[in-house]
Amino acid sequence: MKKALLIVLCGLTLGSRCFASSCEGLAGLSLIDGKIAMSVSEPAGTLTGLSEKPLENLPAFCRVAATLMPSSDSSIRIEVWMPATGWNGKYEGTGNGGYAGGIAFQSLADGLRGGYAVANTDMGTSGLPGRDGDGLVGHPERWRDWGSRSTHEMTVAAKQIVRAFYGKEPEFSYYFGCSTGGQEGLVEAQRFPDDYDGIVAGGPANNRTRLHMDFIWDYAAAEETPGSYLPEAKLALMSNAMLSACTAQKTVASDKFVSDPPACHWDPQTLLCKAGDAPDCLTAEQVATAKKFYDGPRNPVTNEPIYPGDARGSELQWNEVIPKDGAPLLDALFKWTFGANWDWRKFDFNRDVKTVDDTLGSMVNATDADLQAFKTHGHKLIVYHGWADVIVPSLESINYYQSVENAQAEEAASHHRNKTDETQGFFRLFMVPGMAHCGNGPGLNGIAPFESIVTWVEKGHPPEKIIAGRYERGVTQMTRPVCPYPQVARYNGAGDSNDAASFSCADAIEKNQK
Repeated sequence: MKKALLIVLCGLTLGSRCFASSCEGLAGLSLIDGKIAMSVSEPAGTLTGLSEKPLENLPAFCRVAATLMPSSDSSIRIEVWMPATGWNGKYEGTGNGGYAGGIAFQSLADGLRGGYAVANTDMGTSGLPGRDGDGLVGHPERWRDWGSRSTHEMTVAAKQIVRAFYGKEPEFSYYFGCSTGGQEGLVEAQRFPDDYDGIVAGGPANNRTRLHMDFIWDYAAAEETPGSYLPEAKLALMSNAMLSACTAQKTVASDKFVSDPPACHWDPQTLLCKAGDAPDCLTAEQVATAKKFYDGPRNPVTNEPIYPGDARGSELQWNEVIPKDGAPLLDALFKWTFGANWDWRKFDFNRDVKTVDDTLGSMVNATDADLQAFKTHGHKLIVYHGWADVIVPSLESINYYQSVENAQAEEAASHHRNKTDETQGFFRLFMVPGMAHCGNGPGLNGIAPFESIVTWVEKGHPPEKIIAGRYERGVTQMTRPVCPYPQVARYNGAGDSNDAASFSCADAIEKNQK
């Protein structure tokens, strides 16, 4: 009893120098709004039974599982993994994907191997019935947990557990996540600016309500008539035609992807069949579908854009947003708003947009451009996004970045700086050519920005570029620098075009004029 009491006091006393005598002793730790479910010492080696494949090459660690209950209807599961020896003194929070529904064990393993005390959460959605978030319907507290609360609750509890185990606070705290994980990162920066010193948010699904409207838009475009669907052969045809027309937007002429999609204005109308259908052309219905994908959802009355369309260069990924089971992706947002019997075919892009935003926007969206508190505390933010992403269309990250720039305009003027320099002092956006959603795609398919955020936070060196690559079966095919938006990589004119050392960052407008 005395031993358990000592551990509890260690966890609750901020300045404490005491140390938990064992990992198992953490079972007595009293969490704020939660309880420890398990605390066990895991030996070094391979851990099985937690994910699709064994987690190999793990150091010995303390594994803690807990359930957090910030509301009477909450059940947020978290796990915290802490190196038994060799802790680097830092904490890493990690993100999830989609509607979550489980712990992302691979993310925990990656952080642990790096020497971090690392945490992950199921976002409060484990064990819910149905698909695509159906189990959240009718549970507003769980919507809040998933949309904006669970990662903060995880962070508070994880830091308490780390403090109790090691007897001291983490020296630095970082967050890394992509997709929904990217959304979680922006929620942290906007709503809980003290949680993390540095945040990396990849492919963030932060404009969540509008993103799901885009899923309906794309699905409706492909289903409008029996001839509206674009099979893979036609998507490949479009991709090849676009690449042939947009050579100026490639970094190297032989690239199979474009590096500056907004400057590419290829029109699918150029492939219109002269008569009937054929393998080397698009029917009028297919052209109409393609234009809707590129344009994105619009208000049919005002023509106002609702959400960005897909960038040129993303064509080979379009089938990812057209499920085969007769319903758009992730449709529970609309069932919560309009009822369980909601029919996607009846969604009104004039009247229903505001209804969805008003119902769920405050719970699930992370679009607030005011990052002044995060900036004032000296914290840093990196957002990266694949240009070929269609799950979360890439232009939305540019929209958010520009909204932050505009919010920084007054601050910049007071310091006699321009808004771009003011913003890039704490927030940098990296658009990855040819990368799809959080990886894969026809171009660069891997980027590792985490060390860049660590260097920025701890040494004060902002990333002037991040090296990305194309990897196939574990072999590096090429590397390229990815530059802070709005810059793009430019070939120096000499050297191996598959080596990042042969490229420099340059202004995109200047590049397109030459």
